[in-house]
Amino acid sequence: MTEDGRGPSIWDTFCATPGKVRNGDSGAVACDFYHRYPQDIELMRELGVEAFRFSIAWPRVVPEGRGAVNAAGLDFYDRLVDALLAAGLRPFPTLYHWDLPQPLEDAGGWRSRATAEAFAEYTEAVVRRLGDRVRDWTTHNEPFCTAWLGHVVGVHAPGLTDVGAGVAAAHHVLLSHGLAVEVVRREAPGARVGIVFDVWPVHPASDHPSDLDAARETDGVRNRLFLEPVLRGSYPEEVLERLGVTPPVEEGDLARMSRPIDFVGINNYSRTVARANPDGGEPVVEVPAGVPLTAMGWEIYPDALYEVLVRLHREYGVDSLYVTESGAAFDDERGDDGRVDDQDRVSYLEGYLDAALRARAEGVPLEGYFVWSLLDNFEWSEGYSKRFGIVYVDFETLERVPKSSFHWYRDRIAAAPSYF
Repeated sequence: MTEDGRGPSIWDTFCATPGKVRNGDSGAVACDFYHRYPQDIELMRELGVEAFRFSIAWPRVVPEGRGAVNAAGLDFYDRLVDALLAAGLRPFPTLYHWDLPQPLEDAGGWRSRATAEAFAEYTEAVVRRLGDRVRDWTTHNEPFCTAWLGHVVGVHAPGLTDVGAGVAAAHHVLLSHGLAVEVVRREAPGARVGIVFDVWPVHPASDHPSDLDAARETDGVRNRLFLEPVLRGSYPEEVLERLGVTPPVEEGDLARMSRPIDFVGINNYSRTVARANPDGGEPVVEVPAGVPLTAMGWEIYPDALYEVLVRLHREYGVDSLYVTESGAAFDDERGDDGRVDDQDRVSYLEGYLDAALRARAEGVPLEGYFVWSLLDNFEWSEGYSKRFGIVYVDFETLERVPKSSFHWYRDRIAAAPSYF
């Protein structure tokens, strides 16, 4: 919505482009959290969670991407943070969740180094206003999706299909993360800052050497291209060689990208299974036959979350982890009694939460777990066709209806509150 001076984002443009979003849906209103957050905070209190993860909209704070700050936009986040704190909830904001201001896209978007610099300026405006109360910050949500899905695969905004653009975007997103870390350290001393990666383990379709190679290649692009600059200060050279593209690295970039951070957030929903392409092209990603699936067509595989948490700790030395997204879309319907009995989601969450806690029991420093998501919402190129929430939203009336999974999660939290 454009209320209170919010400017257009690349997702507004993407939604308005025929054929890009299922059913031509728009995220303009979605679940209307902007107006209904007091009601939603009451749901959080009933649920018993200790923290709430939300994203700050860059176009709401700096409508042109650079320059004038929109006071009304910051005022909203002021009210939200104060309301969360008054309810005993820890604010856990993400500074970028894919909604680049359209004027920056028009000037080159994430392919341009200037966008990384603009992100640092925007971060400064937000942290100066909220940093006296917010103690936990994440810079980016899922850089892979920003760079690869948006610039190579083309299924996310801005909808490009160019590997060179994707590598340039990845570099500038990760550079902007490093610049934002510097800003948070300066403007909010004592605050914690991290980044959220979506990491799916990649398994070979068989033990054949060609499938093992396919899995390594897929993991290189899907995970290591984004993890290693931040956590090791270098790009995986064999991945760049295979892509045939060199990132636009300038002196000092990798040092900025890899500045020490306080935690890493992990979003995980499933695993990837890769098979060698019989035609010699890119590896083929497949879903094994006969496995249980969510409405997204993703395999239900709880061990994926366990594997990722263990990997980040043991292979990359991360000593503070959060599960920042874990959940599933199913075809939820209200019964004649008005209830939503989503036992498939209960089963999914139980499996994934148990996997996370198994990693923790084995020494992985897991500090928290966030379900995706509290509410049914606009799900990007899937529009409103996919429901991830533990609270059902009637998108015509905006009524909220806690599902069976909400009540299950409430009871699980009450039994072990320190995990949530």
